[in-house]
Amino acid sequence: MSPAEDLALDLARCLTAAGLTVAAAESLTGGRVAAALTRQPGSSAYFLGSVVAYANEVKTNLLDVPASLLMEHGAVSEACARAMAEGARRRLGADLAVAATGIAGPDGGSPAKPVGLVWLALAGDRGVRAAEHRFTGDRRAVTEAATIEALKFLARALG
Repeated sequence: MSPAEDLALDLARCLTAAGLTVAAAESLTGGRVAAALTRQPGSSAYFLGSVVAYANEVKTNLLDVPASLLMEHGAVSEACARAMAEGARRRLGADLAVAATGIAGPDGGSPAKPVGLVWLALAGDRGVRAAEHRFTGDRRAVTEAATIEALKFLARALG
């Protein structure tokens, strides 16, 4: 089993035992968080859905991320990750929602926001928490690392 699959199996047990539901808002992970969570039998008991919001218009239209926030902070920012998580939680009606936004590369980075920069956020009844990560490697390595960290972030919230 892969690290993501191991984490998802643990999450399945925890979410089921707690009777909680989860949703995701994904940009750079492109649905990988949802794929890991739904690989588990019985995932319909706790997983409500995911919005893969790669384009800013999708972040705005489906997750209610304010266009002004995107203009001021950009899509790869703590503010955007927080808004994505809150939007997914509210729109999908989940107890918890995890969000991931970042720059997987090989292009798109800048000195201020380099390739490998990832922001994760988790929204729940206790508010929203966010975490910045800087991953190295190629596009595949960055997206896999971001997926694993998003699942860990969710697991810590349950732990």
